[in-house]
Amino acid sequence: MQRLKNKKLILLAFGICTPLTLTTSKVNASSFGAEIFCSMRDGGNDHESSWEAAYTYIKKQKGGLFKVSPKNAAALITETVIREREKFSYCVEYLDNLHPNRKLIRDLEKEEERKEKEAKDRENKRKKLQQELDETNDEISEEYTDETLDRYSY
Repeated sequence: MQRLKNKKLILLAFGICTPLTLTTSKVNASSFGAEIFCSMRDGGNDHESSWEAAYTYIKKQKGGLFKVSPKNAAALITETVIREREKFSYCVEYLDNLHPNRKLIRDLEKEEERKEKEAKDRENKRKKLQQELDETNDEISEEYTDETLDRYSY
């Protein structure tokens, strides 16, 4: 009985400590990721290189079973910059690049889908016309034999 009670206590302690350690690494990873992003941008680097460096660091430090998505990493950086506004006051102007205009992206995706659909429709029409042309040619060739078309047969 005592043994079972000890196992329960160990599991309970492990259950309480594990989320705390995971949360701490997440906060530290996002904080340093934000520091990387903001320092690089402030140093004159472009958005892509700064973002890649910060995202790679956050992915590497986060660990765990699941990878950090780019959206989640951008949210972590934004969260950290806003939470620690005094420390990252120079970085607020760069946050808009982390979250591009979603409406514009949706519109571009819809336009791309529309173009693909139009191209597919054109291809289907072309195939249909080609098939009709082939059928018409077959009918004509059946109707006129070589004897009918022989120009020396008077």
